[in-house]
Amino acid sequence: MASLVGVGLLLSGCGLESSAAPADDGPITLGFVNGGSTEFHTCLQESIANTAKSNFARLVTANSHQDAAQELSNIQSMIARHVDAIIVQTVNTDVLKSDIAKAKKARIPIFLTSVSADPSDILGAVVVDLKAVGKLDADWIEDDAAGREVQVAVIAGAPGAASDLLVGGFTKGLPANAKVVASRPAMFVAAKAKIVAAGMIKAHPGLDYAFVANEEMAFAARKAFDAASGKKVKIVTVNGTDEALAALKDGRFAATVSNSAKDTGELAVTNAVSLLRKEKVEKIATTPARLVTEANADTAPLYCPSDGL
Repeated sequence: MASLVGVGLLLSGCGLESSAAPADDGPITLGFVNGGSTEFHTCLQESIANTAKSNFARLVTANSHQDAAQELSNIQSMIARHVDAIIVQTVNTDVLKSDIAKAKKARIPIFLTSVSADPSDILGAVVVDLKAVGKLDADWIEDDAAGREVQVAVIAGAPGAASDLLVGGFTKGLPANAKVVASRPAMFVAAKAKIVAAGMIKAHPGLDYAFVANEEMAFAARKAFDAASGKKVKIVTVNGTDEALAALKDGRFAATVSNSAKDTGELAVTNAVSLLRKEKVEKIATTPARLVTEANADTAPLYCPSDGL
């Protein structure tokens, strides 16, 4: 995976990194508050860093590590740096309200990735329709089960933001013949997902399907299922990474939903810059989502920037 572009100087006391010192005049300075360190977050940051560089924008970054309190602190630190706008991949949609309030008071606009808010309160957003993403996986199970009574497990991520929307879209999209027999969060951590999956297959040896809220956890769950005579469990998941496409081809995964972190990052920066310059651009844009199986894996969108591009 390409190294991060334009994030080098560690700023003491606030955990921020910057590609250059911000200036009162000249190029736009963007802040980016990332929500965690999963592959999605890493690829999103690479994409944002690359696109900021190509748009001659300075970039200051911080990571909230799935901690809502840290996110608020990061927003305050960005405000203190007097950035022109803050791009936020939130860890919690409730704490986001406080983020926006703080930034509005300081007259610094917020641009959101993955989720949105009241358009009058934000500069803009690049939205992943997470409910629709979850439903695509549910639709695949409906087709595959073909009316059979089946058992389904859900391995969620971190409660409060993306995971809740994904899981909600998935569970509401399931047909009546598909019963959720187990649902637990694993905080987007592969090691926790492995433990959760092992407990699920032990409690429900007849498990047919598992929805896992990202592919890193899905790989761990696959190992746990296989080690406990659960090889028949079909895993559906989310992201569309190169590793997952390979897993679709060899049968470890049954389906995933591509929602390119590369596309989200590129749209976030280009739209934020355009909106700051008062140019006409879609205020709330959407990252395309697509169901991917073995049959169409070769044509799936690029998930992460390749070689820093």
